Parts: sequence; structure tokens; C-alpha cells
Amino acid sequence: MQRELLRVMDGIVGRTKVQNDLEKLFKSGKSELLIVYGRRRVGKTHLIRKYFEGRFAFYTTGMYEASQEQQLEQFATTLGEYQKTKLATPRTWIEAFAMLKAYLLKSRMRRKVVFFDEIPWYDTPGSGFLPAFEAFWNGWGAGRDDLLLIVCGSATTWITNKLLANKGGLFNRATSQIYLEPFTLYETEQFLKSKGIVWSRYDITECYMVMGGIPYYLQQLDPRKSYMENIDEMFFQKNCKLKDEFRHLYNTLFSNSEYYIRIVELLSSKNIGLTREELVKTGNFQNNGYLTEALRNLETSDFVRAYNYYGKKKKNITYQLCDFYSMFYFRFIRQQYGRDEHFWSHSIDLPQRRAWAGYMFEQVCYWHVPQIKQSLGISGILSEQSAWYEHKADEALTSRGAQIDMIIARRDRVISLCEMKFSVGRFVIDSDYEMSLRDKLTAFRSHTLKSNALQIVMISTFGVKPNAHSGIVQSEVLMDDLYKEI
Repeated sequence: MQRELLRVMDGIVGRTKVQNDLEKLFKSGKSELLIVYGRRRVGKTHLIRKYFEGRFAFYTTGMYEASQEQQLEQFATTLGEYQKTKLATPRTWIEAFAMLKAYLLKSRMRRKVVFFDEIPWYDTPGSGFLPAFEAFWNGWGAGRDDLLLIVCGSATTWITNKLLANKGGLFNRATSQIYLEPFTLYETEQFLKSKGIVWSRYDITECYMVMGGIPYYLQQLDPRKSYMENIDEMFFQKNCKLKDEFRHLYNTLFSNSEYYIRIVELLSSKNIGLTREELVKTGNFQNNGYLTEALRNLETSDFVRAYNYYGKKKKNITYQLCDFYSMFYFRFIRQQYGRDEHFWSHSIDLPQRRAWAGYMFEQVCYWHVPQIKQSLGISGILSEQSAWYEHKADEALTSRGAQIDMIIARRDRVISLCEMKFSVGRFVIDSDYEMSLRDKLTAFRSHTLKSNALQIVMISTFGVKPNAHSGIVQSEVLMDDLYKEI
């Protein structure tokens, strides 16, 4: 508890493993090239700035859509501030890195932490930034024992293609990489407490469905207001703080943002997702390499989840929109912004909202599979997660087919069939729902021909109310279990 409170006081909530990794790199005794990347607004810059506060030898950040000349001028100005002198603007990045090298050689800091934030923005067309960076690290930095060079960027595709998958001078040169994920529910709760926000876990979970574990969005919450009031103020009032967030988010991440928005908008229209073939047919996309790259970029950036239905071939990959904020935008913000400034407070009993909450709880569960496995006591057993859907009607299925929200297929030949229910109280299983579950068991066995042991797991907010029909459920996971620290 004392260590946790200390992290909050230092301005960092959670991220325990990441902080341990950063400290190891700082004390490694050799030069390190660390690549930090992740979704925009996830807190990469804040983490590095706070963790190494007072220990930077040099820290600079790229400027969005600035020219090469502007980037070089800003670089020289920042370097001059560290040296307490005015420096002439270098003509090229080769000159800029030579200036940085000369400064670092004079530095008396035993561990020289150099941080390039938003590094993709430095790489303007024809600038020569990347070759100059390669020469700086390969020709000088990597051979030393006192340099910790950190590069960071929200443009995950640039980081992946230009650094992690580099086939040239930076091939296999990064000594470490950190992909910063959104907060878990546990970290979200700790973050809210650090802001003086004490809500029920039901409200925190629904808030997570709106914005995910994205620190920037959570930082906008007002501790003086309720969860409902905050959502109205952030997303539905005219001229709210985040009124331009959607366009800004995609514009800063993807060069052809309209193309990417078309993809995610189409995916938002079908909860279970679409195959590539369905995307091409429904959205009139060209079935070419550009679509392949876009889908890969969206997946790398954690906006889209690519998965196979259980028992299906890999060529039938389904793409599902999994970014909480984007889903909330398409479902509610885009149509309701400015029309009713208290829309979220007024919509509490709308069927549309209840349906949204049920589906989004499934997404919350997919982001917390380690917590689910821990609650089931199977953390140490190798397993795979997927969904299952069978649309072909037969005597084992209704005319609508059958669907199982999450399947955990374990190496010990047990398959957990997980149902998720987000309800305001304990979930009641009646005779119809019990029969529906039995039909799913029969259909799954019939269509997969698996001899594994099957068990039904119910993941719900407050558990299943015991009655004559609840015995069909063999294991339970409660909302509180999703808040465990892993």
C-alpha cells in the first residue's frame, strides 16, 4: 500500500511493471535504446516525463505538421536551453545530431537520459531524419555505457514500420520496447481515487465502457460531479472539451484519416465484426494491399481486434472495432451532440442504452481476460480466447443460430463457455434462459465435434441469483473480480 501511494504522489498511478522495467534500463550499466509506443492519449509522455523528472540530459518533442526547418529550429532552441546559450539552427539533421553529441560529451551526468517525444513528427518528407538518427545511435550512442535513449510516438504504425520492423541501419537495434496499454479497471479505480473521485464500481465500469482506460479522458472528469453529469459535460454539451476529439484523434494517427474512419464506421455497425470480404462488399473498398495495411495499422493501434471464431480457419479472420471511445462516438455522440445537453442522464432507461451496455460489458471482459482466468483459478494453464457463432439453423439451433460471447479453450481439455451479463442487480436465470444455455451447449458440441469437458461460466456485475434454474452455471466471475491487480 505504501508503494502504491508513493506512485500516486509522484504523479504516476499503476504501471507497476512498466516502472520496474524503466528502472532496470536506467541502471543497466550499458547504453539502451528504448522504444515506447501505444494509442494516442494513453499516457506515454506523462509516464516518461514523471518517471525521469529531474534526470533528463535532454528532452525534446516533435511538432505536428511542422516543416523540417521549423523542427530543426525548435530542436536547436531546446538544446540551447539545456546549455543556457543561444544556438544557431542546424541546416540538416546530421548537423543537429552532431550538436547533440557534442553537448552530451560535455555533460557530467553519469546516466544520460535523452528523450525524443513524438518522434514520428520529426520524420517529414525528404528531411533525412531517420538516417541521421541511425547514424547517431549506431555510430556513437550504442558503443557507450552511459546513454539511455528513449523514443516515443503515438503514430504506432510509424513506430512499427520505421523502427521495430526496420530493415536498414536500425534493424534489431532497439534494446527494449514498451507498448503502453490503457489502464485496467484496477488502475482506473486508483486513478479516480487519486483525483478525489469515489464512485461505485458499477459506475466506474460503465464509465470504462465510454472511454476505456485512457488516462487523458479520465483526467477530464470533475470530482464534484456524478458519473452521469460528467459524461454529459464531456461529450454532449455544446462546445464541450472533447467536441473535436474524434477527428483530431484519427487525423494525428493516420495520414489518410478519412479512409480509416470509413473502416471503423462500418465496423461499428455490426457488434460481432466483419470479415475482410464483408468489408469489401459492404463498404465498396478495393481488395488490395492498402486495405491490408489499414487493417493492420488499426489492429496495431488497438482500435480493431482481429480474431477467428472458434473452429474457423485463419483465412476467415473477423475484424471487430474495440476502441471504447470510437464505439461510443458512433453509437451516441455523433447523433446526439448538442441536441440534448443532458442526454446521458436522460437516457438511463432507453433500450438502446441497455443494449449498448450489454455489448460493451463483453468488450470490458475481453480486455480483462487475465483477471477472469485468475478468478477461475486457471491462470497457470495455457489457453486461447475466442468467440463462437453458428448461423446455420438445424434441430439444435433456433432460426437465428447460436452465439457464445467468449470461449476459453484450455490445454487441460476443458472449454469454458462464458456468458456476460451487465445488470443492475443479481442476474436471474429463468426457465427460458436455462433452455437457451442448454441449446447452446448442444449446438456447440454438435458443430465443433469436441469431446472436451464443457462448463458454463457466468460473468456478471453482481452474480447469479440462486433459484431452480441457476444450477446450469458451473462457475461465476463477478464485476469485482475484474478489478484485481495482475
